[in-house]
Order: sequence, then C-alpha cells, then structure tokens
Amino acid sequence: MAESVRLTVDAGVARVTLARPEVRNAFNAEVIEQLRAVFSRITAADDIHAVVLAGEGKVFCGGADISWMRSSLDLSFEANVADAERMSDMYRAIDNCSKAVIGRIHGAALGGGAGLAAVCDIAIASDETIFGFTEVKLGIIPAVISPFVLAKIGPSNARALFLTGERFDALRAQAIGLIHDVVPAGDLDEAVEGRLAELRSAGPSAISAAKLLLRRVLDNPYDESRSITADAIAQQRVSAEGQEGLRAFLERRPPKFSS
Repeated sequence: MAESVRLTVDAGVARVTLARPEVRNAFNAEVIEQLRAVFSRITAADDIHAVVLAGEGKVFCGGADISWMRSSLDLSFEANVADAERMSDMYRAIDNCSKAVIGRIHGAALGGGAGLAAVCDIAIASDETIFGFTEVKLGIIPAVISPFVLAKIGPSNARALFLTGERFDALRAQAIGLIHDVVPAGDLDEAVEGRLAELRSAGPSAISAAKLLLRRVLDNPYDESRSITADAIAQQRVSAEGQEGLRAFLERRPPKFSS
C-alpha cells in the first residue's frame, strides 16, 4: 500500500493514518480507494479488535484535494456520479466496519473530513480542532456525506450547518453529537488509549454484534426490530463469548475473551 493511507496492526489494534500532510490529508481518488480497501480488509480480519483513524501532520483531514477538485471541472455528469459513488462506498466501508472505530481528530476536519468524524463509532477531538461542512462555500453541497452526518447530528443541526457552511469549534461539535470527547491537544493520545482500554475489556464478537444490532434496529420498524433484538441477544447468550462473560460476572472474576 502506498503511503497515502498507512496501516499498521499491533496487539489487535489497527491504526489507519491519512498520510498526506503536505496537502492537509485531503481526499483524492487514491485516498478514497485505499481507505475503502483497508477498511474492507479490517472487517474481514480475525486478529483486529479495534481501529484508530488518524491524520498525519497538523490536521486530521482538510477535505477534498484542490487538484482532484480541479479535474472534476472536466468530468461529464456520468463521470461525476461514478466519482461520488466511489466516495460513498468508502464512507460505507468505514461505517459498516465490524470493529469499533475510534477517530483521533485534531487541527481541522472540514467537508469530507467532517464526514469521516461522522462514521467513527467514538470520535475524540483536541480542543483546538475546527470543523465545518463547508461545501456550499464552493458552490457545491455535502451530498455524499449527508446520510452519515444526518444519522450522527440530526436534521436540525444539519440544516444550520449545511446551509451556511460555517466553521465551528470542537465544543459545538460535541454538543451536536458529531464527536464524543474534547480534550487538550496534549492529552489526545491518552484519551484514545483510554477508549482502547475499554474496548479491550469487552468481548470482540459482542462489539461486532452490537454494531450490527444498531444498524438493524435503526433500519427497521418496531414490529421487525422486536424479533431482531430477541434473536440477537439469544444468539449472544448461547455463544462461547456470552457464556464466558456471564459466568465470569457470576463468579466475580475478569472474563477471558479471545481477541
């Protein structure tokens, strides 16, 4: 894999790093394809327990690459559709990742970078980070990221922020639910490690099952989610991991989950 996106795996944690600091880790076709591919690979991996998504250099992700955007001026409508669908597939691969995804966000998360924050299960930002769905400032719209952002911040906040394209700080991002924790820049890595420690204490298959459950419940009315949730808990209770977790609780000992 080229260095546009860097993947390392250690002790069950995959660290996915946007590695184009010279252009503020901006998106282009290569980054989009590599992110989609790496998250598809992580989902299929048995030896990965959690993921940390980060950006190298001064910012997390500044949005779209200027050169890539310039090239879109010459694309046909059909080619623009294909381009957008590839980007949507990338976000979906992260959103659907079977492992817990922690976003380590600093500096700026603008446009598509704010979309990345939206598809992280746990998003932690340093207090100096600036966010924005800034597409309208360029005469375009945050269309591809909208399903993921709406699910995270709701229509009321999206109306205000999509239409103005205004930038906002980390505390506002936390208040609207785009991110979960705001910490001083010097404490960002410690905060990420704290969340990883929590994930390590949980059953790996239970984490994956919980992520799937969330999607299925949200996508179905109650009459269908009733049986979905009953089947899901029954399946987990009879699994080896569920049996170990319950027995450990009753025996007042730490569970021994396989990773």
